[in-house]
Amino acid sequence: MNTRIPEQNDPAAPLSPATQAALEPAAHAPDSPGATHIRSFVHRRGHITQGQRDALERLLDKWSLPYAPKPLDPAAAFGRSAPTILEIGFGMGETTEKIALARPGDNFLGVEVFNAGVGSLLRRIEDSSIANLRIIQHDAVEVVRDMIAPDSLDGVHVYFPDPWPKKRHHKRRLIQPPFVALLASRIKPGGYLHCATDWEDYAVQMLEVLGAEPLLRNTVDGYAPRPDYRPQTKFETRGLRLGHGVWDLIFKRAA
Repeated sequence: MNTRIPEQNDPAAPLSPATQAALEPAAHAPDSPGATHIRSFVHRRGHITQGQRDALERLLDKWSLPYAPKPLDPAAAFGRSAPTILEIGFGMGETTEKIALARPGDNFLGVEVFNAGVGSLLRRIEDSSIANLRIIQHDAVEVVRDMIAPDSLDGVHVYFPDPWPKKRHHKRRLIQPPFVALLASRIKPGGYLHCATDWEDYAVQMLEVLGAEPLLRNTVDGYAPRPDYRPQTKFETRGLRLGHGVWDLIFKRAA
Protein backbone atom coordinates (compact mmCIF):
# COMPACT_ATOMS: atom_id res chain seq x y z
CA MET A 1 0.00 0.00 0.00
CA ASN A 2 1.26 3.47 -0.86
CA THR A 3 1.93 5.25 2.42
CA ARG A 4 2.81 8.66 1.01
CA ILE A 5 0.56 11.65 1.45
CA PRO A 6 -1.45 11.50 -1.79
CA GLU A 7 -1.34 15.17 -2.71
CA GLN A 8 2.45 15.05 -2.69
CA ASN A 9 2.32 12.80 -5.75
CA ASP A 10 0.98 15.55 -8.00
CA PRO A 11 3.91 16.50 -10.28
CA ALA A 12 2.22 19.70 -11.47
CA ALA A 13 3.09 21.65 -8.34
CA PRO A 14 5.19 19.59 -5.93
CA LEU A 15 5.64 20.63 -2.35
CA SER A 16 9.11 21.63 -1.31
CA PRO A 17 11.30 18.96 0.34
CA ALA A 18 11.09 20.82 3.67
CA THR A 19 7.29 20.84 3.61
CA GLN A 20 7.17 17.18 2.55
CA ALA A 21 9.41 16.29 5.47
CA ALA A 22 7.20 18.23 7.88
CA LEU A 23 4.11 16.42 6.62
CA GLU A 24 5.60 12.93 6.48
CA PRO A 25 4.55 11.84 10.02
CA ALA A 26 0.89 12.19 8.97
CA ALA A 27 1.32 9.85 6.01
CA HIS A 28 1.14 6.49 7.78
CA ALA A 29 -1.11 3.91 6.16
CA PRO A 30 -3.83 2.22 8.21
CA ASP A 31 -2.52 -0.66 10.29
CA SER A 32 1.05 0.22 9.32
CA PRO A 33 3.90 -1.50 11.20
CA GLY A 34 4.05 -0.16 14.71
CA ALA A 35 0.45 1.07 14.76
CA THR A 36 -1.26 0.42 18.08
CA HIS A 37 -4.83 0.92 16.92
CA ILE A 38 -7.02 0.63 13.84
CA ARG A 39 -6.86 3.98 12.10
CA SER A 40 -10.10 5.77 11.31
CA PHE A 41 -8.78 7.29 8.09
CA VAL A 42 -7.25 6.15 4.82
CA HIS A 43 -5.08 8.44 2.71
CA ARG A 44 -6.49 8.51 -0.80
CA ARG A 45 -5.26 10.38 -3.84
CA GLY A 46 -7.18 13.63 -3.61
CA HIS A 47 -7.45 17.11 -5.05
CA ILE A 48 -5.63 20.01 -3.48
CA THR A 49 -5.89 23.53 -4.84
CA GLN A 50 -2.88 25.69 -5.56
CA GLY A 51 -4.02 28.06 -2.81
CA GLN A 52 -4.06 25.23 -0.27
CA ARG A 53 -0.66 24.08 -1.48
CA ASP A 54 0.74 27.59 -1.18
CA ALA A 55 -0.66 27.88 2.36
CA LEU A 56 1.11 24.66 3.36
CA GLU A 57 4.38 26.07 2.05
CA ARG A 58 4.03 29.52 3.63
CA LEU A 59 2.09 28.98 6.83
CA LEU A 60 2.68 25.46 8.16
CA ASP A 61 5.60 26.54 10.34
CA LYS A 62 3.71 29.60 11.58
CA TRP A 63 0.43 28.05 12.71
CA SER A 64 1.05 24.33 13.09
CA LEU A 65 2.70 22.27 15.81
CA PRO A 66 4.73 19.17 14.97
CA TYR A 67 3.64 15.86 16.40
CA ALA A 68 5.96 14.73 19.18
CA PRO A 69 5.58 11.85 21.65
CA LYS A 70 5.67 14.14 24.67
CA PRO A 71 3.06 16.33 26.43
CA LEU A 72 2.28 19.64 24.79
CA ASP A 73 2.58 22.86 26.80
CA PRO A 74 -0.53 24.81 25.67
CA ALA A 75 0.62 28.05 27.28
CA ALA A 76 3.84 27.94 25.29
CA ALA A 77 2.08 26.84 22.08
CA PHE A 78 -0.47 29.67 22.21
CA GLY A 79 1.58 32.28 24.03
CA ARG A 80 -0.99 32.50 26.82
CA SER A 81 -2.89 30.47 29.40
CA ALA A 82 -6.53 29.97 28.44
CA PRO A 83 -9.12 27.16 28.28
CA THR A 84 -8.05 24.65 25.63
CA ILE A 85 -10.51 23.04 23.22
CA LEU A 86 -9.43 20.14 21.01
CA GLU A 87 -11.15 19.63 17.64
CA ILE A 88 -10.63 16.30 15.92
CA GLY A 89 -11.04 16.13 12.14
CA PHE A 90 -11.81 19.72 11.15
CA GLY A 91 -12.22 19.02 7.43
CA MET A 92 -11.84 22.26 5.47
CA GLY A 93 -11.97 24.29 8.66
CA GLU A 94 -15.12 26.34 8.05
CA THR A 95 -16.68 25.47 11.41
CA THR A 96 -13.37 25.68 13.25
CA GLU A 97 -12.75 29.19 11.94
CA LYS A 98 -16.19 30.43 13.01
CA ILE A 99 -15.99 28.93 16.50
CA ALA A 100 -12.47 30.25 17.13
CA LEU A 101 -13.51 33.74 16.02
CA ALA A 102 -16.63 33.65 18.20
CA ARG A 103 -14.73 32.46 21.28
CA PRO A 104 -11.51 34.52 21.42
CA GLY A 105 -11.04 33.71 25.10
CA ASP A 106 -10.45 30.02 24.35
CA ASN A 107 -7.49 28.31 22.69
CA PHE A 108 -8.37 25.86 19.89
CA LEU A 109 -6.19 22.96 18.83
CA GLY A 110 -7.30 21.38 15.54
CA VAL A 111 -6.14 17.91 14.49
CA GLU A 112 -6.45 16.77 10.86
CA VAL A 113 -4.51 14.40 8.60
CA PHE A 114 -5.37 15.58 5.09
CA ASN A 115 -3.29 18.17 3.24
CA ALA A 116 -6.22 19.93 1.57
CA GLY A 117 -7.98 20.51 4.90
CA VAL A 118 -4.83 21.68 6.65
CA GLY A 119 -4.00 24.03 3.78
CA SER A 120 -7.56 25.38 3.81
CA LEU A 121 -7.55 26.11 7.53
CA LEU A 122 -4.09 27.68 7.36
CA ARG A 123 -5.48 30.15 4.81
CA ARG A 124 -8.48 30.85 7.03
CA ILE A 125 -6.25 31.49 10.04
CA GLU A 126 -4.14 33.96 8.09
CA ASP A 127 -7.01 35.69 6.25
CA SER A 128 -9.10 36.11 9.41
CA SER A 129 -6.16 36.88 11.74
CA ILE A 130 -7.08 34.07 14.14
CA ALA A 131 -4.55 34.14 16.98
CA ASN A 132 -6.17 31.44 19.16
CA LEU A 133 -5.93 28.47 16.78
CA ARG A 134 -3.14 25.95 16.14
CA ILE A 135 -3.02 22.82 13.97
CA ILE A 136 -1.43 19.41 14.44
CA GLN A 137 -1.39 17.29 11.28
CA HIS A 138 -1.28 13.77 12.63
CA ASP A 139 -3.41 10.82 13.68
CA ALA A 140 -5.77 12.04 16.42
CA VAL A 141 -5.47 8.93 18.60
CA GLU A 142 -1.71 9.32 18.79
CA VAL A 143 -1.98 13.07 19.44
CA VAL A 144 -4.40 12.57 22.32
CA ARG A 145 -2.42 9.65 23.74
CA ASP A 146 1.03 11.23 23.51
CA MET A 147 0.61 15.03 23.49
CA ILE A 148 -2.39 15.81 25.68
CA ALA A 149 -1.87 15.65 29.43
CA PRO A 150 -4.53 14.07 31.67
CA ASP A 151 -7.20 16.44 33.01
CA SER A 152 -6.02 19.29 30.78
CA LEU A 153 -8.73 19.91 28.16
CA ASP A 154 -11.75 22.12 28.73
CA GLY A 155 -13.60 20.64 25.76
CA VAL A 156 -13.38 18.30 22.77
CA HIS A 157 -15.25 18.68 19.46
CA VAL A 158 -15.73 15.71 17.12
CA TYR A 159 -17.99 16.91 14.31
CA PHE A 160 -19.16 14.63 11.49
CA PRO A 161 -16.40 12.02 11.67
CA ASP A 162 -16.20 9.50 8.83
CA PRO A 163 -19.22 7.22 9.39
CA TRP A 164 -17.67 4.22 7.64
CA PRO A 165 -21.20 3.15 6.65
CA LYS A 166 -20.44 -0.43 5.61
CA LYS A 167 -20.85 -2.76 8.57
CA ARG A 168 -17.52 -4.46 7.96
CA HIS A 169 -15.83 -1.06 8.30
CA HIS A 170 -17.53 -0.04 11.58
CA LYS A 171 -14.35 -1.07 13.42
CA ARG A 172 -12.69 1.98 11.83
CA ARG A 173 -15.13 4.44 13.37
CA LEU A 174 -13.38 6.91 15.63
CA ILE A 175 -15.91 6.83 18.47
CA GLN A 176 -15.07 3.49 20.09
CA PRO A 177 -14.81 2.64 23.83
CA PRO A 178 -10.99 2.68 24.08
CA PHE A 179 -10.66 6.09 22.41
CA VAL A 180 -13.55 7.59 24.37
CA ALA A 181 -11.93 6.39 27.60
CA LEU A 182 -8.69 8.05 26.50
CA LEU A 183 -10.48 11.29 25.63
CA ALA A 184 -12.35 11.31 28.92
CA SER A 185 -9.07 10.97 30.83
CA ARG A 186 -7.71 14.07 29.07
CA ILE A 187 -10.75 16.28 29.79
CA LYS A 188 -10.85 18.26 33.02
CA PRO A 189 -13.63 17.48 35.50
CA GLY A 190 -16.50 19.67 34.33
CA GLY A 191 -15.16 19.84 30.78
CA TYR A 192 -17.21 18.59 27.85
CA LEU A 193 -17.13 16.21 24.88
CA HIS A 194 -19.34 17.29 21.96
CA CYS A 195 -19.95 14.93 19.02
CA ALA A 196 -22.19 15.44 16.00
CA THR A 197 -23.11 13.13 13.13
CA ASP A 198 -25.63 12.94 10.30
CA TRP A 199 -25.64 9.12 10.24
CA GLU A 200 -28.37 7.79 12.52
CA ASP A 201 -26.81 4.41 13.19
CA TYR A 202 -23.53 6.11 14.11
CA ALA A 203 -25.46 8.44 16.43
CA VAL A 204 -26.93 5.38 18.15
CA GLN A 205 -23.45 3.90 18.54
CA MET A 206 -22.08 7.20 19.86
CA LEU A 207 -24.83 7.45 22.46
CA GLU A 208 -24.19 3.88 23.59
CA VAL A 209 -20.40 4.27 23.77
CA LEU A 210 -20.43 7.68 25.48
CA GLY A 211 -23.13 6.58 27.89
CA ALA A 212 -21.07 3.57 28.93
CA GLU A 213 -17.94 5.58 29.78
CA PRO A 214 -17.77 5.91 33.61
CA LEU A 215 -16.05 9.31 33.50
CA LEU A 216 -18.75 10.93 31.33
CA ARG A 217 -22.28 12.14 32.08
CA ASN A 218 -24.88 13.07 29.46
CA THR A 219 -25.99 16.69 29.74
CA VAL A 220 -29.49 15.80 28.53
CA ASP A 221 -31.70 12.75 28.18
CA GLY A 222 -30.53 11.35 24.85
CA TYR A 223 -29.47 13.71 22.04
CA ALA A 224 -28.82 17.39 22.65
CA PRO A 225 -30.08 20.41 20.71
CA ARG A 226 -27.39 21.96 18.53
CA PRO A 227 -25.67 24.56 20.77
CA ASP A 228 -25.28 28.10 19.52
CA TYR A 229 -21.49 27.81 19.38
CA ARG A 230 -21.63 25.08 16.71
CA PRO A 231 -22.57 26.84 13.47
CA GLN A 232 -24.73 25.03 10.96
CA THR A 233 -22.63 24.22 7.90
CA LYS A 234 -23.78 24.56 4.30
CA PHE A 235 -23.63 20.78 3.95
CA GLU A 236 -25.72 20.34 7.08
CA THR A 237 -28.27 22.95 5.96
CA ARG A 238 -28.66 21.19 2.62
CA GLY A 239 -29.09 17.82 4.33
CA LEU A 240 -31.72 19.14 6.72
CA ARG A 241 -33.61 20.64 3.80
CA LEU A 242 -33.64 17.18 2.21
CA GLY A 243 -34.97 15.64 5.40
CA HIS A 244 -31.70 14.21 6.71
CA GLY A 245 -31.22 14.19 10.46
CA VAL A 246 -28.33 15.56 12.50
CA TRP A 247 -27.61 14.35 16.01
CA ASP A 248 -25.58 16.23 18.65
CA LEU A 249 -24.29 14.55 21.80
CA ILE A 250 -22.85 16.61 24.66
CA PHE A 251 -21.35 14.84 27.65
CA LYS A 252 -19.47 16.31 30.61
CA ARG A 253 -16.54 14.86 32.47
CA ALA A 254 -17.50 13.75 35.96
CA ALA A 255 -15.55 15.03 38.94
